[in-house]
Amino acid sequence: MTPFELIFQNPEQTREFAKRLGGFLQPGDVIALEGDLGAGKTTFTKGLAEGLGITKTVNSPTFTIIKEYHGRLPLYHMDVYRVEDSFEDLGFEEYFEGDGVTVVEWAHLIEAQLPENLLTIHLYHHGGNDSRRIVLEPIGSRYELLCKELFS
Repeated sequence: MTPFELIFQNPEQTREFAKRLGGFLQPGDVIALEGDLGAGKTTFTKGLAEGLGITKTVNSPTFTIIKEYHGRLPLYHMDVYRVEDSFEDLGFEEYFEGDGVTVVEWAHLIEAQLPENLLTIHLYHHGGNDSRRIVLEPIGSRYELLCKELFS
């Protein structure tokens, strides 16, 4: 399927879009976040959390690898940037197949452990200042339908 592309002028637009996406998410959904350093992966996750009804402050799990938050659905927020061995068994599949939504920052680093179907979201700096280009790449029919709903 052709990727969906958006340009946002500031972090608030990015967060509002992610909040809207959060309203469409279901148990077992997996979102892989990729892109430039400092492009807004954690800001995006904060918006998703709002869309899931999470009121607790969301921040990057850089040094803890996984943080859990509870709202309409549990949110499992992973930052695998510091995972040293991509084949290390850290029990990721339990989260991917669980009752919540899993967001994985730097997901390419554990590509072999990711589920076959997921939504990859790339965030890039765009044209200076706070502008961002966001590309959604749905893999699998669930995520293709999700994107169609989101963009209709």
